[in-house]
Amino acid sequence: MRAERADREEFVALSGEEHRLFADMAEQHGAVGDGRERDALAEIWPAEFLLVVAHQGPLGWPIANSLGRAGFELHQRGPARFAARLLGALNEHVGTRPLLLQVSPPLTEAKSPSRRINVRIRWVAAAALLVLAGVGGLAWWSTHRAMAVQYVTLPAARGTITRSATATGTVNPVLTIIVGAYDSGVIQNLYCDYTTQVRAGEVCARIDPRPYQAAFDQYSGQLLRDQAVLDKDRIDLARYQQLAAQNSIARQQADDQAYVVKQDEGTVKLDQAYVEGAKHNLDYTDIISPVDGIVVSRNVTGGQTVASSFQTPTLFLIATDLKAMEVDTNTSEGDMGGVKEGDKATFTVDAYPQRIFQGTVTQVRESPQTVQNVVTYDVVVGVDNSDLALMPGMTASTQIIIAQRNDVLRVPNQALRYVPGGPSAVEAHGARTPTSRQPQVWVLRNGQPVAVTVVPGLNDDNFTEIVKGDLHPGDQVITAEGGSQVSGQPGPPHP
Repeated sequence: MRAERADREEFVALSGEEHRLFADMAEQHGAVGDGRERDALAEIWPAEFLLVVAHQGPLGWPIANSLGRAGFELHQRGPARFAARLLGALNEHVGTRPLLLQVSPPLTEAKSPSRRINVRIRWVAAAALLVLAGVGGLAWWSTHRAMAVQYVTLPAARGTITRSATATGTVNPVLTIIVGAYDSGVIQNLYCDYTTQVRAGEVCARIDPRPYQAAFDQYSGQLLRDQAVLDKDRIDLARYQQLAAQNSIARQQADDQAYVVKQDEGTVKLDQAYVEGAKHNLDYTDIISPVDGIVVSRNVTGGQTVASSFQTPTLFLIATDLKAMEVDTNTSEGDMGGVKEGDKATFTVDAYPQRIFQGTVTQVRESPQTVQNVVTYDVVVGVDNSDLALMPGMTASTQIIIAQRNDVLRVPNQALRYVPGGPSAVEAHGARTPTSRQPQVWVLRNGQPVAVTVVPGLNDDNFTEIVKGDLHPGDQVITAEGGSQVSGQPGPPHP
């Protein structure tokens, strides 16, 4: 009760000052006021502070005006109780029948006209953008739906699938002999040149033998001299031993003579070794071929001085047989897992670009070769060169056949990567597409692209073997598509 009395007293105090204005305002605006003034009040003050003025009472419009200004502060402090006691306060202080027909629930403060205009502009702009987007999307959809897609197709067919390792190598003879010089001296004669066919033991060059002949003669003469001394000492030893047996001389003289004979024998053996060494040096002045073959390289000329003091100089390179060649390939470490002895290989050389040479892997060497952090291995490919078409040093582009399948059903590799309309359109064909995790190809059947699940086998850079699947030779597999027909067959628009 005290709270209600306080609310009424506060309302009377706030609105008492306004009562004096009611009479003047009533005279100016009439019983209920002009309709335009009421509309203005409805826009300026919040709805919960406006009285819905009845069609009776001369002070209807001034009361509404008074409550709208004076009652605002009271409503802010006690909005719930203000609405409940508003009718009683009016009857008590105005002295007329209730003029409040309805009091709306408390609402938020009314927005200003400018703010409401901005909100309306935003909504209009958003609606316009949505309309434009819808019109553009409809136009794009209509245009693309009407355009027919052209499919590029290739027939599935039977053929050969070959997986190979590519490497670059050098053609070399199976066995190449390096012929050098044991003696130092001046080249006196040359008997072999490039491409000369030689036999084992044939002299290819001769170093001036005169210094070595002189040494041989020297050691031979010394041997003859020491041999003569040995013969004399042996005769003396026999005589001393006879005299000692007759006690004609002391036994010591015979023993000393035996010692001298042994020394002479040692000297003779030493001389024989010197003579033998001199004889070998003299023989080494003739540079001979150790094998039957052909001279591949000659690195010396007549009159040239060769020095063999620290390193044996190379005079000739002789290939044993050019009818049997080999290719030393630098094979990448990534391909070594599938390469083994006995694998077939093919290669070409620039001299015969249209000819494919056949070979076989004869050796897989385990010694790595590292060049600029790139590791390769030497895989030796043997090849028959009966027609002598291949020459040492030629560069060979080699393909080592790791695996091969003949007469198998195959499709182009592009067919396994193709998806109608790109990856984003896979879901659009979901009703006709098998599990996406399984390999598949798209086949053009009755003008419609149909997905066929397949089991791929061996593949190379161009084709893939089809081991299993509803695919037959002659089926048109789709590899690409385009907006205009360049090659292939036309197809229906994308669903």
